[in-house]
Amino acid sequence: MELMYNVLWGIYVSVFLMLVLLASLHEHLNLRKLYTEILLKLFAFGQERVERKRFKASGSEADEPDSPVDEGKRPILSPDNPQALGIRDDIKGFHLDYVLEYITAGMVAIMDDSLTKCFEPEELPVWNLLSRTNNRSYEFVSFRLTMCWILGFFFRYFVLLPLRLIILLMGILLLCISMTFVGIFPEGKLKRWMNGKLLVFCFDFIAGSLSLVATFYNEENKPKNGIAVANHTSPIDSLVLATNNCYDMVGQKHEGTLGIIMSVLSRASTHVWFERTNAKDRSFVIRRLQEHAHDPNLPPILIFPEGVCVNNTSVMQFKKGAFEVNSVVYPIAIRFDARFGDPFWWQDKFFHFILYMLTSWAIVCNVWYLPPMEKKPGESASAFADRVKAKIAHQGGMIDLTWDGFLKSKPVKEEWKKRQQEEFAKHLKAQYGTYISDCDKKKEE
Repeated sequence: MELMYNVLWGIYVSVFLMLVLLASLHEHLNLRKLYTEILLKLFAFGQERVERKRFKASGSEADEPDSPVDEGKRPILSPDNPQALGIRDDIKGFHLDYVLEYITAGMVAIMDDSLTKCFEPEELPVWNLLSRTNNRSYEFVSFRLTMCWILGFFFRYFVLLPLRLIILLMGILLLCISMTFVGIFPEGKLKRWMNGKLLVFCFDFIAGSLSLVATFYNEENKPKNGIAVANHTSPIDSLVLATNNCYDMVGQKHEGTLGIIMSVLSRASTHVWFERTNAKDRSFVIRRLQEHAHDPNLPPILIFPEGVCVNNTSVMQFKKGAFEVNSVVYPIAIRFDARFGDPFWWQDKFFHFILYMLTSWAIVCNVWYLPPMEKKPGESASAFADRVKAKIAHQGGMIDLTWDGFLKSKPVKEEWKKRQQEEFAKHLKAQYGTYISDCDKKKEE
């Protein structure tokens, strides 16, 4: 019994020391990358077993994927495409079947909902020994895979989870102490220098609790001041970016753990927190952004214009607030690799999200710094926001959508409904007018 206790204690101490090294010295030792390479080999072994079992069970080659549907032939209705396809302008007179194209478009929109699917965990084509983003019960395909899944479960929940939780608490405590210490100093170059160094170090240490492996590209475009905008997947987006650069942040006020972290960060620098439902707060934020963006002594301010977390497959509509400021905008594209752990925040409770992250294998992502962009003469803030969004979506290999992400919890805007109604009324009016004129001609004859 004593021997087993000593063995378990030795395992815990070894893993804990490894996690501390992952949190603090990973750049010099490349331990996180080595860890993910081992995981990839394990995933490849599991997927090979899955495919072999499938082949034996079916007795034939794997099913070919369905041929993609030609989106150009679908009568999809959207804010930018209010007219349903199939309404012919050369038909004289009004017929009741004119409404069928709109009914078809509505049914297609329900069946192929491009909005709701952006707020569901991403489906994975391969098994990652987590069985979180698929429902194929891969862990029960064979005895070997079942044992791998069980061992992985115990390793993640009984070894990684408690030790990562210790690293996380140590990192948050280190962040609170560091930011409080920086807040003592008066405003000036020394305070800004200390804030930049300590903030990056503390967030990088906290990232060690998630075994974060972030690869940054085109660092010559890294923002030094002004406004930086990025697509939004989860609260750890800020954590990921802050491991490579110092930012002031803009965001919705929160309570609980996030609220505590926000208040601590505000001691050391000029972060902007607001209440989205308060109109006065929105005007205050625009004014603060204007002042911050034109102060070369302040770090860049980081904004997520989507306002909601999207599941890493698409980029939703950017709010125009950040683009109303006459400043250079630095776009940043973030794309996570969900094979190691899905960082999308879909849980109702922040505690559940943290538990989900701490029991993932790792958090792996790519980050691209895109060239700075400026508003063109005569270009509206909305058009500028759409142009930046398109660049980010293209670089990250994500779908560029025009939908407002808040539609997942709020009703459709009345102006969008009216746009659909007006479009149909144009056809109805034109066809009905043609029909009346033809009737008048026949009466005269």
